This record gives sequence, C-alpha cells and structure tokens, in this order.
Amino acid sequence: MDNLSNRRQLLMQSGGGFAAVALAQLLERDALGKGNESAISNASPIQHHPAKVKRVIQLFMTGGASPMDLFDYKPELERLHGQMLGPKEKPEGFTAPAGALMKSPFKFAQHGESERWVSELFPEQAKLVDEMAFLMAMTTKTNVHGPGTYMMNSGFLLPGFPCMGAWISYALGNLTDNLPTFVVLPDARGLPYNQQGCFTAGFLPTVHEGVVLQATDNATIPDLMPSSRYTFASKESDHDGQALLRLLNEQHSQKHPGDSRFEARIASYELAAKMQLSAPEAFDLSRETGGTLQEYGIGAASTDDFGRRCLLARRLVERGVRFVQVWSGPQGAVNNLG
Repeated sequence: MDNLSNRRQLLMQSGGGFAAVALAQLLERDALGKGNESAISNASPIQHHPAKVKRVIQLFMTGGASPMDLFDYKPELERLHGQMLGPKEKPEGFTAPAGALMKSPFKFAQHGESERWVSELFPEQAKLVDEMAFLMAMTTKTNVHGPGTYMMNSGFLLPGFPCMGAWISYALGNLTDNLPTFVVLPDARGLPYNQQGCFTAGFLPTVHEGVVLQATDNATIPDLMPSSRYTFASKESDHDGQALLRLLNEQHSQKHPGDSRFEARIASYELAAKMQLSAPEAFDLSRETGGTLQEYGIGAASTDDFGRRCLLARRLVERGVRFVQVWSGPQGAVNNLG
C-alpha cells in the first residue's frame, strides 16, 4: 500500500492533474490484482465510483476563437471598453504597447434551464446547453500559443511531460488489440505548435505516445499495405520477415534491456500487422450514409477536412480506441479564407 500511495502522492504534488485522474483506475487495478481490499478502498481520493466513460474524443482548436466571444460572457469588459491597460499590465509576448480593452462585438443571451450565457455565434449549440458541461475555472500562466499548448495537453508549460492521451493509455490500457489506444488526427495544413511534442509520452514508456494519422491522405496509414509493385511481398514472405525481425529484436533486447523506445517499436510492428485487417474498415467513410456525411459537413469546402476527421474519430472510438485527439489549426498564422 505504501508503494501505491507514494506513486499517487508524487503525481498529485507534481502538478500533473491529468496524471492523478488517469492513474486512479490503474492504482485500483493494481490493488485488485494483489487482492488487497483495503488498498482498493484507499486507492484514489478522486475516483469514488467506477468510471462510466471509457473513451474520449478531444477537439483541440489551436488559436481558435476567443471564449469571451463564445461562452465566457464578461460584462465587466463592457464597462471597461475603450480603456487602456496600464504599463505594468502588458500581456506576455506583446512586442508593442497593448491597445485598448475591447468588449465582445457579439450579443450574448441566456439559454436553457441553466441560464448559460451563449453568444449569437452559436445559435444551435445554445439549444443544447443543458446537455453540456462548461468548465469555467481553468487558468493558465501564459497567453502564448506554444507554452499554452503544452499547458493544455500536459498541465505544464515546459516540454517533457506526458500528455493527457498518454496518461489515459498508460493508466487504463487498451480496449482492442488491433487499433492504437491513442490516436491523433492533425489539421491537413500541418502539425500544431510544438509539433509532435503535443502528443508525447514524456517520461512514460514510448508505447503510450499518440499515433499520428493523416486522415486526408490517400493512404491514411502510410505503408500499412505493400505496394502492388512489389510482387514478392506475400503472406509467406511476411511470415519469414517477421521471424527474422523477431530474432533481431531478441538479440537487441538482450544488449539493451529496458529500452522503452525499442519496446514501443516492437509493439508498433505487431499493431501494424493486426491493423492490416481492422484499419481498412474503420477508415472507410463510404460505409456511412449520405445523411451522416452531410451532418458532418463532408463535401462542403469549409468543413470537409474537419468534419471528415470528426467522423473518423467517432468510428475509431466505436471500435475501441481509447483517446482520439482532433486538431484544428497548424502552427503559425494561416489564411482561412483561401
């Protein structure tokens, strides 16, 4: 029990809130494996009942619209509209003096029994506010995109810490053996700020980092299937190649014990072999009805890419992927009008 407590205490005190949440079920599972009833009841101060949620789709809008123009109504901004910030209040990252405070140019109104404030930009979402949860207490120590992206994904401003998807993979494990546990679907225009640092496993074993899939490519998973040009690539040659690879892996493992990168590479090869059977069906959006494609905005120039990835995310979680992260926006400024 002391070992379990120490692990939990370390993560709680380190500031990794995601770590503590994700580790709760892992500790409980460890305790169950040891048959220690007292350890089970004290495994986590957070989780007091079995988790109902098994899968997560996270939509990450990097550099998206200001929440003060969407859901976070700020009446004080209306009172202070036009006033200048003082010299000591210069925001981080500004290379010139800050301008005047500005109220939202959009009208807000309260909706639903919860009387949630929503701007006129979201007329359809406003109808569903009583079915949604709003977390309005989040704060950050930066307003710069790069560090802020780290902060949102890992709880830290600096690189090197596991992201939320990696913690969930580590703590809860996989639901299926033939698809990745943590999948990332980036914007077709490029990776976000910090590139693949946003999907890293940090100090966790490498196998828990996000598997990046380009959903708009002709081949969503490059090189998953052999090209028809290579006639020698058959099931028999695959079997012989895997046998040789297994032998080389065993030799390398003996020379470099405990190398998580090597273990992750072996796991990726094994997963790729299984995905040859499962992935084509999961990524085949033609199996969806025309009505579903239309609801996701597939076919419309302004929504096709993001809608396609959202639909793919839904198909993946339906088939056992634990955590899917859908990104909107690459690193740096882009022209959204062209």
